[in-house]
Amino acid sequence: MRHRSVADLMTPTAVAVQRGTSFKEIARLLDEYGVTAVPVVDEEDRPVGVVSEADLLRRHTTKGGSSTAEGMMSSPVVTARPSWTAIEAARLMERHRVKRLPVVDAQGRLIGVLSRSDLLRMFLRRDRSIQEEIREDVFVRILHLSPSAVHIDVDEGRVTLSGTLERPDLGPTLVRLCETVEGVVEVVDRLAYGQEDDIPEQ
Repeated sequence: MRHRSVADLMTPTAVAVQRGTSFKEIARLLDEYGVTAVPVVDEEDRPVGVVSEADLLRRHTTKGGSSTAEGMMSSPVVTARPSWTAIEAARLMERHRVKRLPVVDAQGRLIGVLSRSDLLRMFLRRDRSIQEEIREDVFVRILHLSPSAVHIDVDEGRVTLSGTLERPDLGPTLVRLCETVEGVVEVVDRLAYGQEDDIPEQ
């Protein structure tokens, strides 16, 4: 199974600011580019922080502190690499409770930004494409099962598995693998097992 990478989903960097960029200039850039935050970079284009709309509003309401990017930015900055999977990036966002990740190359230079909305694009995948990946990759290539034994229904990313498997231990594995397929929102297990009567009572 191929998982889309950060490079596939990120927005290539359209705008970044320097440490000395002013409040008004940052506000203008947010409005011009239709974004809610901008990375702050040093002289070598390495991210050192992020200034968001919330940071600007906080500065405006407190009327204290610096009105430059360096004084308002959130730092240290949490970054991602373009080769990471979307799942890795999502976990990092959750762990650090951030809404976006500057993406850096091997030298640490800014090349893009990955936001929550970019990650949500994964779930716009067509149901038929999800169904085909489950059938061909999960059933045939990974588990070496015949897909004809189980009916795979996909509706708006919700996968329902029904039918009969020979071994009860295959069910949890099958469900878990389906949950990792990009675009899957939920997996409903309606599977039956041909040898359930042979399992001794505990």
